[in-house]
Amino acid sequence: MKKTHLPTKVCKVCNRPFTWRKKWAKVWEEVQYCSERCRRNKNR
Repeated sequence: MKKTHLPTKVCKVCNRPFTWRKKWAKVWEEVQYCSERCRRNKNR
């Protein structure tokens, strides 16, 4: 699959789009943040 065909979401903290990653394959529906840094700063 090409990168242009991967699903995308928008990060709840930084509002930037991010694409599907293989490590998120089983939990893609639960992913809300683009990075660990955004996940840690979700309350700020």
